[in-house]
Amino acid sequence: MKMLKSTLAVVTAATVLATSGFAQAGATLDAVQKKGFVQCGVSDGLPGFSVPDATGKILGIDADVCRAVAAAVFGDATKVKFSQLNAKERFTALQSGEIDVLSRNTTWTSSRDAGMGLMFAGVTYYDGIGFLVNNKLGVKSAKELDGATICIQAGTTTELNVSDYFRGNGLKYTPITFDTSDESAKSLESGRCDVLTSDKSQLYAQRSKLATPTDYVVLPETISKEPLGPVVRKGDEEWFSIVKWTLFAMLNAEEAGITSKNVEAEAKSTKNPDVARLLGADGEYGKDLKLPKDWVVQIVKQVGNYGEVFEKNLGKSTPLAIDRGLNALWNNGGIQYAPPVR
Repeated sequence: MKMLKSTLAVVTAATVLATSGFAQAGATLDAVQKKGFVQCGVSDGLPGFSVPDATGKILGIDADVCRAVAAAVFGDATKVKFSQLNAKERFTALQSGEIDVLSRNTTWTSSRDAGMGLMFAGVTYYDGIGFLVNNKLGVKSAKELDGATICIQAGTTTELNVSDYFRGNGLKYTPITFDTSDESAKSLESGRCDVLTSDKSQLYAQRSKLATPTDYVVLPETISKEPLGPVVRKGDEEWFSIVKWTLFAMLNAEEAGITSKNVEAEAKSTKNPDVARLLGADGEYGKDLKLPKDWVVQIVKQVGNYGEVFEKNLGKSTPLAIDRGLNALWNNGGIQYAPPVR
């Protein structure tokens, strides 16, 4: 019921916007340039994706996507401000014009893409729903969870997917819903529920914040497809293209071996025509996006290519220690793939 009310609320908001003329499509880039920064919606605190450090700086792969957009538009990755949003707030904030882009571990679905006045600009992270349990439960598979009490964050795709999985496998469960992921995790830790379910990336992130992370295990099953990516308002194709090609630029840079350390040198001396086009040494491809000639150079120099951003926030050297897996490039065993700049 909570998810139904939330969905109705955001659909109603979209209808109001469409008739009121507020946050009109086509004007986002002009508005961003006029105010001098990108307003980015992120999570309310998810390690690896968007979480404040001790100084209040928002860190994570989702936050870095927004910094990359700022680097492309302004040549300055610091020209971004963050709005921390829970799952139920996120779409209304984007629809209302409160934020310019939503980069908040949000799943691309047909209803969100076609029925809510939104457009997904790509996939930052390929994910899937899983289950986190305490080792003392003695469970090795999700199919052993018959009768379990399960903590779920309200307003997410997880509620429906878990319901489908349990019904499809002839299992029963009792859901307990919470507004924030932290509330869900604390309830697992306190014993109020047997299982915490969410995107697997979020489970690893929440496990890292528990008092004794090694007491908990993510079960092997992945029960859904959860492509997570940045979202913009529908109808503003100009802004949509900028956000989309920012992500594609980061992927193309990794594929070409262009890093934050060598990008400036490569832009000046490369003999590779694909790299020359990507970095603005050949052609005027930035002009098509209303961006400076060196937009990709600024993204990679200031934020990094996709692989650098992944490893810094989610990789083996971090507390999450997540494998690239599906998020490896297409030519390295994964499915991350970007169209060329040409």
